[in-house]
Amino acid sequence: MTHRRRGTRHTGHTRRTHRARHARQGAVVLAATLIAAGAGCSAPEEGAHRAAPHGTGAPAPSAAAGGATDGQRGFTLVASGDVLPHASIIEQAKTDASGDGYDFAPMLSAVQPVIAKADLAICHMETIYGAGGHYTGSPTFKSPPEVAKGLRDTGYDACSTASSHALDDGAAGIDRTLGAMDRAGISHTGSARTAAEGGSPAWLRAGGAKVAHLAYTYDTNGLPLPKGRPWAVNVIDRQRIVKDARAARKAGADVVVLSLHWGTEWQEEPDEDQLRLGDELTASRTDGRPDIDLILGTHAHVPQAYEKVNGTWVVYGLGDQIAGEMFNADGAQDARGNEGTIGRFTFAPPERPGGRWEVRKAEFIPQWFNLGSKRVINVNQSIHDGLGLTDVRDRISQAVLSRGAAKDGLTMGR
Repeated sequence: MTHRRRGTRHTGHTRRTHRARHARQGAVVLAATLIAAGAGCSAPEEGAHRAAPHGTGAPAPSAAAGGATDGQRGFTLVASGDVLPHASIIEQAKTDASGDGYDFAPMLSAVQPVIAKADLAICHMETIYGAGGHYTGSPTFKSPPEVAKGLRDTGYDACSTASSHALDDGAAGIDRTLGAMDRAGISHTGSARTAAEGGSPAWLRAGGAKVAHLAYTYDTNGLPLPKGRPWAVNVIDRQRIVKDARAARKAGADVVVLSLHWGTEWQEEPDEDQLRLGDELTASRTDGRPDIDLILGTHAHVPQAYEKVNGTWVVYGLGDQIAGEMFNADGAQDARGNEGTIGRFTFAPPERPGGRWEVRKAEFIPQWFNLGSKRVINVNQSIHDGLGLTDVRDRISQAVLSRGAAKDGLTMGR
């Protein structure tokens, strides 16, 4: 099943209706699947994974004595939403660099303690990078490559790069973006420079686990994939996702994390396609073990629900982490476009070899991008410090908990 996204085309400023090109997507998916199968999905040798988590925080809790597989310890994973540098964001980063390029770390400093304390931190890089000072915001984004360094300085280990803007500057944009991430030490998945890269997940280590990170997008805003590069951007297709997840597991993945750029913009409730695909993917099993251990959604630009589906946590939409003024489908500035969450999931090792790594604790941390200061705000920390924002916290919480996640143990963190 090819996932279809309904609603307006994403830019935060454009109301033009998106018309999915299903025939093209089907051909792209088939070609990408064949190439991926040929390229294989092999895990790296020990110590050779593409990004090693920093592990600057306290060790994640281990399973009960005698229960966990020998030599393994649990880990904490955090994930956040769309990084979408509009022109105002780029200008602020230039100011923060004091005349020396662009510095994106200051605008993320308030959430840096949360990100850096996790064993593994994942972001969503929605835009591609430009070159030579030619940077633009909406509707065709070309961000400074210094974004990657700012993310790494904040503590991120990996980013999903499959998005509706992944082809805003064609193949050259993908090449520049992934090259800048490599230089910054950020692992990436979802777009690719070679068939081999497109056919393999990002391999990471967290605690005692080998983690495979996969990413796919509903479309590329109608832009065709580069000629001769059908593997350049991963397009959502249920059969391909399951095949890739199973290949990653066979190659040694203890935990498979899936990032999906999906859903309907400005809609807080997950749409029918999200619900259907989320159910199908979480129901997929091999020898009784789920093929996917966590789903992280982006694209809607508003916080959406977290839900435990078939025993697996699905975040339908993390919301935006960095964005300028956002305008909804009616053309009105919408404060929800500057709201988001950080998901935090604590995994424990299996009780016996070959068992599932279980999420023992699930949390969400509300965040808000202050358009005045151009800074991400940890909402709960701000409230703790007496700075208000209870209305923002309550609005985010209502969306996140709207499908009953509290009964499955989801709590608000700080």
